[in-house]
Amino acid sequence: MKTISVNTGHPYQIHIGRGLLECIPKLLSPVCGARRPKLAVITDDRVDSLAFPDGRQPAQTLLTAFEKAGYSVCKFVFPNGEASKTLDTVRQAYAFFSEHEITRTDMVVAFGGGVVGDLAGFAAASWLRGVEFIQIPTTLLAMVDSSVGGKTGVDIPQGKNLVGAFWQPSLVVCDTDMLSLLPAETFADGMAEVIKYGAIFDRELFEQLERGGQALAGPGALEGIIARCVDLKRQVVEDDERDKGRRQLLNFGHTFGHAIEKQSDFTITHGHGVAIGMAMMARACERAGLAPAQTAARIEACCRAHGLPAETDIPLETLCKHAMGDKKRAGSDITLIILRSIGQAALHPVAAEHLLAFMEGSSK
Repeated sequence: MKTISVNTGHPYQIHIGRGLLECIPKLLSPVCGARRPKLAVITDDRVDSLAFPDGRQPAQTLLTAFEKAGYSVCKFVFPNGEASKTLDTVRQAYAFFSEHEITRTDMVVAFGGGVVGDLAGFAAASWLRGVEFIQIPTTLLAMVDSSVGGKTGVDIPQGKNLVGAFWQPSLVVCDTDMLSLLPAETFADGMAEVIKYGAIFDRELFEQLERGGQALAGPGALEGIIARCVDLKRQVVEDDERDKGRRQLLNFGHTFGHAIEKQSDFTITHGHGVAIGMAMMARACERAGLAPAQTAARIEACCRAHGLPAETDIPLETLCKHAMGDKKRAGSDITLIILRSIGQAALHPVAAEHLLAFMEGSSK
């Protein structure tokens, strides 16, 4: 097991390894001490129904482990998918909390992928003005990205993640055995975020990923890559917890990735959208003379090597209109995350009215 400590205003530990579900009560002990808060587990119907080849159900394994350790547990299950990441689902969670008398001394447990973590975290942040929560991510994307750093939120008709809060977890536990239950497309979603870390911060990691599936082969290889990504994010979050500067670099590929998701009515998944968004931005950077030749080709090839797309049929003008509602817009400017080279990214403000021209290569 690998352990990474995050030293923000609310410090916590991230544990990464195999077979950790049954160990979670022990890992929670330093957080809870002698007290036994009531645990409100939030998950979706897909994760709730998962089973390992030997018949063990992860959700039941987790609940049983908590109960054996003396915790009182209740479970809220909502329909799988981005379409559920709404204020309406949060309201249902509030009703559940009220019914089960969740107080400020109790705790929310997010058990699932990015949607579960975002929604459960926001429900925890806003219920009674904040109750503790822990993240138990079940997807690669959630393990390397959304479960770390305290960003929580939901979507509204105007765009993704426009309503939310910064609310750091008290504990994150990544049981990598859960990754064996992922469909190939969902695993690829997570690889988009892994590729992103290499592209913006770690040239050596990116070069490793360029080997495709071979990069993940060998004992402990995947755990090592997850730990590397988590540690890179830790460094950024500790420097910029509230996303005012350097942390924005983590949004490389996301401005247009979110636009692609929204325009496709979420038939294009988050990781696939981010992969396309990274490739789009790399091509724009090359055209603007901001990145060396072959940067975009390497991004595209790396994405494809891990089962990810690099292009979309959605018109660029349409995506630029969606991007106008992006969280990174500040007044009349939108902050783009550009590549200077593989492993080096930068913030690049562009006037909103010049965004289309920049992406087409007719403006810097």
